[in-house]
Amino acid sequence: MKQVEVFTDGACSGNPGPGGWGAVLRYNGHEKELSGGEANTTNNRMELCAVIFALEALKEPCEVKLYSDSQYVCNALKLGWAKKWRAQGWMRNKKDKALNPDLWERLLRLCEIHVVEVNWVKGHAGHPENERCDRLAVAAAEKYA
Repeated sequence: MKQVEVFTDGACSGNPGPGGWGAVLRYNGHEKELSGGEANTTNNRMELCAVIFALEALKEPCEVKLYSDSQYVCNALKLGWAKKWRAQGWMRNKKDKALNPDLWERLLRLCEIHVVEVNWVKGHAGHPENERCDRLAVAAAEKYA
């Protein structure tokens, strides 16, 4: 399996509001930047979109080292929350619905194709790739402001 590094970030001006996401994929010394956004969204949706679109860009199953500053995304994947929510019919518990089930469903399917190692990085702390993804996400969000 090819080994790929994926760096992601999401941004939102207002929550909800115009949002954007950015991703950098690195394989064998080559890099690819991706970004996009929506006019009316949330920060968590943009964080999820960054990971989803990055994984969807891979043309074959890969070993992925994912780096994200989103504790929502990292914890839900690493600690199995998202799989639990899906198994419970997209409920967090008996009375609270899980948010963003459409995106979680897509992401969980992608995690069945790729071997994903999830790594949390502190946001806005000088991590070069995270800062780059943040700039991509903010620029994408500005197109919808």
